[in-house]
Amino acid sequence: MKLALAAVSTLALLASPALAAPAPATAAPAPAATAPDKKPAPDRLFQPQAVTTSGTVTVGGKPIAYDAVAGNLVVHGPGWDDTAWREAAASGADSKEVPPAEASMFYAAYFKKGAPSAGRPIMFLFNGGPGSATVWLHMGAFGPKRVVTAENSHTAAAPYSLVNNAYSLLDVADLVFIDAPGAGFSRIAGRDKEKAFWGVDNDAAAFESFIKQFLTKYSRWNSPKYLFGESYGTPRAAVLVNRLQDNSGVDFNGVVMLSQILNFDLSIDTPDFNPGTDGAYIAGLPTMAATAWYHNRLAGQRPADLETFLKDAENFALTDYATALQQGSLLEPAKKKAMAEKLSGYIGLPADYILKSNLRINGGQFEQQLQIGSELTTGRLDTRFSGPAMDVLEKEADYDPQSSALSSAYVSAFNNYARTELKYGDDQGFKLFAEINGRWDFGHRQPGGSNPFRGATNVMPDLAKAMKQNPNLKVLVTGGYYDLATPYYQGVYEMHHLPIPDSLQKNIEYKYFPSGHMVYAIESSLKGIHDTVADFVSRTDNAAGQ
Repeated sequence: MKLALAAVSTLALLASPALAAPAPATAAPAPAATAPDKKPAPDRLFQPQAVTTSGTVTVGGKPIAYDAVAGNLVVHGPGWDDTAWREAAASGADSKEVPPAEASMFYAAYFKKGAPSAGRPIMFLFNGGPGSATVWLHMGAFGPKRVVTAENSHTAAAPYSLVNNAYSLLDVADLVFIDAPGAGFSRIAGRDKEKAFWGVDNDAAAFESFIKQFLTKYSRWNSPKYLFGESYGTPRAAVLVNRLQDNSGVDFNGVVMLSQILNFDLSIDTPDFNPGTDGAYIAGLPTMAATAWYHNRLAGQRPADLETFLKDAENFALTDYATALQQGSLLEPAKKKAMAEKLSGYIGLPADYILKSNLRINGGQFEQQLQIGSELTTGRLDTRFSGPAMDVLEKEADYDPQSSALSSAYVSAFNNYARTELKYGDDQGFKLFAEINGRWDFGHRQPGGSNPFRGATNVMPDLAKAMKQNPNLKVLVTGGYYDLATPYYQGVYEMHHLPIPDSLQKNIEYKYFPSGHMVYAIESSLKGIHDTVADFVSRTDNAAGQ
C-alpha cells in the first residue's frame, strides 16, 4: 500500500482483565488502576482499565527499575459533549440508538521507580501507517525489551529472541507507547466510528484527548513533555503539537521526527500522479544514490565515503537536476540526454531508461529496476534489503523485501510479551494495522483555514505555527539514508521550507544514519539514535537544578 508509511518503518491494545495494582513510584502518586464500572453509563461503549507489572532494564551498564502499566483510555469522536453524557448518566436514560463513536486507545507506559515525576521527562511515542500499531518503536527501538532481527536479510522463523534493550530511552524519560484507534489492542465502536477517527484531523484530535487524559491520570501535567513520531507519526506529531499548544494550552519541550513526511506532494511513491510538481524527484534522489552506492551499481570507481558522496548528490539534486526538471519540455534534447547520463552516474540506472522516463524515476521504478539484471527487487523501507522479483517484466516493484523480512518477528514477540509479561490482552486479538482499507481521510484543515484541503496532505503549516507560538519548541529530525518510503532528504527539504522566521531554524536539529525507515533495525544505528535522542532530551527538558 503506497501511502502506508508505517515502519512495517519504515516503519502496539481493549478489554483485558482489570487488575488493581500499585501506581508508579513518583513524587505525586498516580491514581490506582480502576476496574470497569459495574453498570456502564449511557452511550459508553468502553471502560478504561489498566494492569501494572514491574521490571528492570539495564541501559549504559546501569540497571533501571520500572513499573509498566498496560491499559486503555477512552476518547470520543468530534462533537462529543461530556456534560450531556453526565446528564444522561444521572437521569438513568437508556438510549436505544447506536451510541456516538468511541475509541479505546491502548498504551504501554514505563515509569522509572523512585524518580520524582515533577522534573522527570515524559515521552509519548507512536508509529504511523496511517493505522499502524506502535509495536515497531516499542519492541524494536525504545521499550525495555527488544526483538532481535537480521540486519539486512529475512529474519529466520520462530523462535525469536527477546533481549534486554540496552538502548531503551528509560534512562532519560518515562515512556508511553500509544496505539492508534483501531490498531494493536485499540478499538473503535459506535456511530460512524471510522469517520470519527480515521483521518488526519480526527486522528490528531483522538491523540490530543488521550494525552490530556494521561497527564491527568498520572499527575504529569508539570513534567517536561515530548512527542516522538515515526513515519505517518511525523505528520500526526506536527498536527498534534499544534493542537495541544493552540487548543489546550500545553506547551511541549520537544518533538522527535523519525522518517519524516509532512508534505505528501514530496512522496517519491507516486509523483507521476502529480505532474508539474517535481519536488519528490529532487528529495528522493539522494536516497537512490545511497542505495546504488550500497549495492555497488555505480559506474566507475565506487566513492569511498558514503556521506561525502551524498553531499554531492544533494547538491546535484538541488541545482542541475532541479533546473532541468523545471524546464519540462523546454529542455533541449542534447541537454536532456546529458542530464540522463549524469543522473545515471548517481542512481545507477541506465541512461537510456532514465531518458525514456523523462528524467523522472519514482520509488517503485527504482526498486524494480536497480537490480533487475539479478532478478532482484530492492527494498522500499530499507533499500539495503533485496528479494526475488515477483515479475521481472513489471515496471514497478510489487512488494517490499524488508517489510516481509521483519513483520513476523515483531508480531510474534509482542503478542507473547504483552500476554506473559505485561499481563494484558489474553481475551483479544492484536491487529498490526487498523482495517482502514482506503477509508482514511487525508483532507486536512490547516491553521487558519475554514475547510479541509482536499489535495495532497501538507502539515508543514501546523508545525510552523507550533514553533512560532512556542519559540522554545525544539525539533529533532532523524532517519536513515536507505529509506525510500520517506527519503531522508525529504525531511531536510521540508524543514528548510517551513514558513518560519530564519531565527527559528536554529531550533531544528538533524541526524541521519546508515540504515532504513526503521533506523533501529541495525543495532549500531539503534545505539546512535538512542544517544542522539537522549542528548536532545537532556538539553531541552528545562529541569536542571530541580
